[in-house]
Amino acid sequence: MALSSNDKVVETVIVGNYVEMETEGKSINVKSKISNFFWHGGSTYDAWFSCASNQVAQVLLTLPYSFSQLGMISGISFQLFYGLLGSWTAYLISILYVEYRTRKEREKVDFRNHVIQWFEVLDGLLGKHWRNVGLAFNCTFLLFGSVIQLIACASNIYYINDNLDKRTWTYIFGACCATTVFIPSFHNYRIWSFLGLLMTTFTAWYLTVASLLHGQVEGVKHSGPTKLVLYFTGATNILYTFGGHAVTVEVMHAMWKPQKFKAIYLWATVYVLTLTLPSGAAVYWAFGDLLLDHSNAFSLLPRTPLRDMAVILMLIHQFITFGFACTPLYFVWEKAIGMHDCNSLCKRAAARLPVVIPIWFLAIIFPFFGPINSTVGSLLVSFTVYIIPALAHMFTFKSAAARENAVEQPPRFVGRWAGTFTINIFVVVWVFIIGFGFGGWASMLNFIHQIDTFGLFTKCYQCPSPKQFPIPPPPYAAAPQPAPANFN
Repeated sequence: MALSSNDKVVETVIVGNYVEMETEGKSINVKSKISNFFWHGGSTYDAWFSCASNQVAQVLLTLPYSFSQLGMISGISFQLFYGLLGSWTAYLISILYVEYRTRKEREKVDFRNHVIQWFEVLDGLLGKHWRNVGLAFNCTFLLFGSVIQLIACASNIYYINDNLDKRTWTYIFGACCATTVFIPSFHNYRIWSFLGLLMTTFTAWYLTVASLLHGQVEGVKHSGPTKLVLYFTGATNILYTFGGHAVTVEVMHAMWKPQKFKAIYLWATVYVLTLTLPSGAAVYWAFGDLLLDHSNAFSLLPRTPLRDMAVILMLIHQFITFGFACTPLYFVWEKAIGMHDCNSLCKRAAARLPVVIPIWFLAIIFPFFGPINSTVGSLLVSFTVYIIPALAHMFTFKSAAARENAVEQPPRFVGRWAGTFTINIFVVVWVFIIGFGFGGWASMLNFIHQIDTFGLFTKCYQCPSPKQFPIPPPPYAAAPQPAPANFN
């Protein structure tokens, strides 16, 4: 039986009373108000900061590298295109979350001590097979997303202090990032998301202004694109850039009114583009093809106090983004071992620690900052946040009854259901062929090339070669005999 429009409004409003459940029966004092201000975020603004901050972390430093592979025009075009595509599939995920939660709350399910995740949405709407596929892709992507943040930390700090190699810095930052086990949920990232976005904004504009002031290097060349392998590798790095909505469900669940999330990711993407387009274009303009061998933009800019400040701010932001990527993995692990409902923060933190160990290990095996982004983008992001959400939306609402009873109807400007399904089909076909097919081929060739060139467990990836000094003769070598005197 179809619901009336009033019924739909009532059901939609029911979704998102999470903050009311948390504060029910608790007195609010000054200390609680201060704690809530810094620690408990659930507004649309908090969600916007979380999405924007999570989307533009270390990848900001690799986008000039992608520009050198793609060329200026393609680099700009792919950012605009994948930004729009990512916003669309984030919208689909938000619709499916609201649909799932509304159905469960009709059944009087209580989410007081439970964080809903993407694989549970798929399970509730489409069954266990969808759940298993979604869980596998989502967890693997978030695992390598955390690995990338750890690699980026070691890569960046090396440009301030090269007394230690990048592998040693990876050990150190792995221990530092393990402290994210003490952050309970995305509800508690309010101040961190805000600070993270400020730090990335400073870094982006530093890259832009510093590159313009530096000017073009002597004999600069802008020859990209030159090879299909490099072209599709660069394109999949941008696919990865705008695929940060693997944590959309967890961010929505932390909101007081999740149904307001629909356009948040789009506006976050618009802001992110104001950072990525100027910085990527400016660094590529200044250094051109040199970027093909320097995947980290910091490596080509001269060392100054401002550059050191940008590096430090990015390190802090990468620590925050590590927490963003790893927190859903903590939730999955907690549910697997039966600790998700535990009220003790210390016990939950201790239970989460085993999740960090494989991340630490993988970051040491594959320290290929830059190429690993494209590989993860093509093989994991393509399915996790583009293909699976588009397919899940179509299968969830394939019947006329499901479309009629949907909590959220598609907007008129996209053509209602017909237009939505058309866009979904385009997303699936494009990302499967271009992102996964050509992108997977190119990024795997490039990744294998990095392994052949540097090897696994490489101690210092893309570090400058040490200066060559003349080798002194061994101490036991015979001294050269003087030439006999000539008295003639």
